[in-house]
Amino acid sequence: MKKETYVIGVDYGTDSVRSIIVNTATGEEIAASVHHYTRWKKGLYCNAADSQFRQHPLDYIEGLTETITDCLKKAGPSIADQVVAIGVDTTGSTPVAVDATGTPLALRDEFAENPNAMFVLWKDHTSVKEAAAINNHATKFDTNYLQYVGGIYSSEWFWAKLLYILRTDQSVQSACVSWVEHCDWIPFMLTGGQHIQEMKRSVCAAGHKGLWSEMFNGYPPNEFFSSLDPLLDGFVNTLGSQTYASDQSAGTLSKEWAEKLGLNEQVVVAVGAFDAHMGAVGGQIEPYHLSKVMGTSTCDILVAPATDLGEKTVKGICGQVNGSVIPGMLGLEAGQSAFGDTYAWFKQMILTPIKEIIEQSEYIQHEQAEHLIKDLSDQLIVHLSNKAALLPLNLDDELSVDWFNGRRTPDANQLLTGSMHHLNLGSTAASLFKSLVEATCFGAKKIVDRFISEGVPVNGLIGLGGVAKRSPYIMQVMADVLNMPIRIHKSEQTCALGAAMFAATAVGVYTKVEEAMKYMGQGFEGAYYPNESRKAYYQQRYLQYIAAGQFTEQHTTPHS
Repeated sequence: MKKETYVIGVDYGTDSVRSIIVNTATGEEIAASVHHYTRWKKGLYCNAADSQFRQHPLDYIEGLTETITDCLKKAGPSIADQVVAIGVDTTGSTPVAVDATGTPLALRDEFAENPNAMFVLWKDHTSVKEAAAINNHATKFDTNYLQYVGGIYSSEWFWAKLLYILRTDQSVQSACVSWVEHCDWIPFMLTGGQHIQEMKRSVCAAGHKGLWSEMFNGYPPNEFFSSLDPLLDGFVNTLGSQTYASDQSAGTLSKEWAEKLGLNEQVVVAVGAFDAHMGAVGGQIEPYHLSKVMGTSTCDILVAPATDLGEKTVKGICGQVNGSVIPGMLGLEAGQSAFGDTYAWFKQMILTPIKEIIEQSEYIQHEQAEHLIKDLSDQLIVHLSNKAALLPLNLDDELSVDWFNGRRTPDANQLLTGSMHHLNLGSTAASLFKSLVEATCFGAKKIVDRFISEGVPVNGLIGLGGVAKRSPYIMQVMADVLNMPIRIHKSEQTCALGAAMFAATAVGVYTKVEEAMKYMGQGFEGAYYPNESRKAYYQQRYLQYIAAGQFTEQHTTPHS
């Protein structure tokens, strides 16, 4: 009888890291563990007003160790010897400055409390000026180096973030040897990498955020970067010209990490990738079906046979890269910079003064206050959803534009801000929440419309992530606005499951990731279908949303 084998999928999200142990034959998740980043939870190294969001590498290391060892403890003592591989996904673009050994500078004593030496989270928009400079600079070259990233470079991405850090911090500039994505560093660390040149860079990260393309035989030349700013001179040469899909092995566990995790040194570590791309695989993506990973932001992933698109490039998206999702297929990425974050902002705006009053009240005991605040926090979005679902649908209802953290796609512009319209003295928390939900769904429709207008069909939608699983009101509005059914995947952890599928492929349990998807996929738990009676309302409201967005973009002057 064939011995059962297991793989570990690790998913680094914005607020926490999740690990799961999965049976390679069935896809059954036999253990799961979540660790919320300690320093991030305290708000350290961040300044939301300046759009600065940094994460300390120790948060990542501690979370990795805690979740994997906790999973193994839950699974039982016999499982560790049957774990054959680990796969890792992360947010992105979330890069960090490293020294020649590939060590993030924040792990060195002299940089331990320096935010510029830490990982620059995807949602950090401090580099808007640098992104604008890249976009302007790219027009000076005969080769269009932005053609495979939608034609617009974003402050959420690799090179803009590097240039900002180099311009901002002389000490980091002097010590920085290379610039490394989070999804590339974790496998490098786990396999005991000793020098930056040993690192296997992900085609997913390099292609979607780093301007790597097989059409250029690698990255743009050093001249492209050095003529933009001499501070960038030579950095492209530290990246290597080769990239790897996540069905490939990055190596095996180092002795140090094998001992730390309680695994053996033969465990294969797959090449890393971004969360949404692995999540699309975990959610059993199909060609021309848009996989929507809905969390703090959204990442919308579509795959298509490369031969179908030929020389076609889709304007205003986050890139199209061969092998970034499924090896051998073209992966196209779009998304919204704030989705769940929009609802979280509204929730905190309501809760914060209430929380402060409760905490200061002489009529409520401390323990009761804590329970009350938690209860309010847990129930507020559900309560608002239930109230919003009962509101009548009128064309003069409150209307919002969803650029609360800038606009990712279509047509990246991180300087844009959200807006609200049609407010009056009768506006309520529920009616404003309704407008925010509609806005995020209209933003999703803009993405679908862009794919279609550029000649890429969207034949179906797949909903993944926490919002898809736990917010029926939001998902029903999404189905109504897009006028398309949305299938909801069963797995609670599609990103981690996708990482596990790639791990199983990298170690050779499956010859290609499509086989892993077939045997390890958990299927769908249901679907949301559009309500025909609401079609005309949302068509009119969508036109209002477009007009409100145009007004916001033309008549406001956001700070830079």
